[in-house]
Amino acid sequence: MATIRTPEVETFGPLVPRGPMAPPRPGPGTAAKRLGVLPVPPLEWNKDVERETAHLYERVQAVVPPVEWPFFAPYVKAINEAKKTRNAVILAHNYQTPEIYNCVADFVGDSLQLAREATKTKAGIIVQAGVHFMAETSKLLNPDKVVLIPDLRAGCSLASSITGEDVRLLRERFPGVPIVTYVNTSADVKAESDICCTSSNAVQVVESFGVDKVIVLPDEYLARWVATQTNVKIIAWKGHCEVHERFTAEELRKYRESDPNVQILAHPECPPDVIAEADFTGSTSAMIRFVKERRPKKVVMVTECSMADNVQVETPGVEFVRPCNLCPHMKRITLPKILDSLVYLREEVEIDPAIAERARRAVERMIHLKS
Repeated sequence: MATIRTPEVETFGPLVPRGPMAPPRPGPGTAAKRLGVLPVPPLEWNKDVERETAHLYERVQAVVPPVEWPFFAPYVKAINEAKKTRNAVILAHNYQTPEIYNCVADFVGDSLQLAREATKTKAGIIVQAGVHFMAETSKLLNPDKVVLIPDLRAGCSLASSITGEDVRLLRERFPGVPIVTYVNTSADVKAESDICCTSSNAVQVVESFGVDKVIVLPDEYLARWVATQTNVKIIAWKGHCEVHERFTAEELRKYRESDPNVQILAHPECPPDVIAEADFTGSTSAMIRFVKERRPKKVVMVTECSMADNVQVETPGVEFVRPCNLCPHMKRITLPKILDSLVYLREEVEIDPAIAERARRAVERMIHLKS
């Protein structure tokens, strides 16, 4: 069990909890008019499809039951063919289901990895297999490319917890204090910040200013965890991830009682008492690295449960105990919706140029921050 320092953290937030806010729906997409639509491919399971996708099923057979593959395989084949036709790539977050993450994605990773990959791709079309703020981030970094998200309703409780107006009010209250916003925010919020961060580089970003006080938005638990890793005073916001906030310390103690040798890895978006019960706390990429390098016999990854499926594919021999909290927004992204997005070029993400210019600076400062 980890020993956690408990520094003082000043926290602000909306007086009344906000319901989920739908992402701003973009205007009519121009890509379909310009590039046209593709013929709808056949989606039948047959011997040819079985043969052509067999190598992909080998990757996921430990986590995708044989009875499910005849449904997935025709979509996998059709999506991979449509990507070539469209000169498109798919960026998939670690929380995507195994058939997406392992069988159709071109680039996979956490928010920071995907942001970096978005700047490198030569493809003309980016399909974001993630949530809306990720698609916005890809568009910020690729203003001249077509960026698609298969379901506009794929939002985020953290992004919904704060607005650009909230950030402006905080800047008025704390003049001169740098504002760091988690990448899990809207472009409007990023535009009001000095720099973005992810859970993997939050401490580095906070310390990069060389000052004694920094505002970290909007995840309260991430901000509190950062405060345990630095001497910088943190001002936080009362935003929470609806996946990670549901984990409890009691739940983790029960896992440890059932097997004292189990290794418990927690994401810093979890509540402090959960982090205190964990053996290791780190970002998505840090947890994956921990499992790959140390190969624990049995592990609990205290995060979105599809991630454990995807890590298991890459680490045979490690037993995963799954405390299964699913992200309802990530799970809106499915193979049929990805194919629909490629065929009809839905849903195209657009950002107001005035907001995009300022938001882009915050994201680029994060990406170019020296290690």
